[in-house]
Amino acid sequence: MARPRPAEFEKTKILAENRRAKFDYYLEDFFEAGIALTGTEVKSLRFGEGSIAESYAEVKNGEVWLINANVPEFSHGNRFNHEPKRPRKLLLHERQIERMFKALTREGMTLVPLSIYFNARGRAKVEIALGKGKKLHDKRDTQKDRDWKRDQQRLMRERG
Repeated sequence: MARPRPAEFEKTKILAENRRAKFDYYLEDFFEAGIALTGTEVKSLRFGEGSIAESYAEVKNGEVWLINANVPEFSHGNRFNHEPKRPRKLLLHERQIERMFKALTREGMTLVPLSIYFNARGRAKVEIALGKGKKLHDKRDTQKDRDWKRDQQRLMRERG
């Protein structure tokens, strides 16, 4: 029986994506979390600035934190501007946090942020996933499969 596809979240404007995550990790459980942001952070994100390429999430004291995500200072923020790489609290249900904590401690998984986006209501959200790191040979297999599928499509196009 085929594995069910993860539920797609309603993303109206994607601000930052971690495209390398699918290559580096086997992604299993997907979660949508709100972010606790200050006013200048929201304004900076609305201008399309921000990066989560080197970020990760962790569970501390029953709370989930987004670490090392870069939201640059707002250009008109004066003295009330925020720190660009400060830890940001993610807003999740307790059951989701417990599930993440158990998977992180018992199964040796990591929390990988996949994207930051605004939903239809205009709220900033983060899509995070529980992932298990791939070994080098797994990454080579992924690359080989991707190349073969691309060649397959090219051959089908040429032969009509």
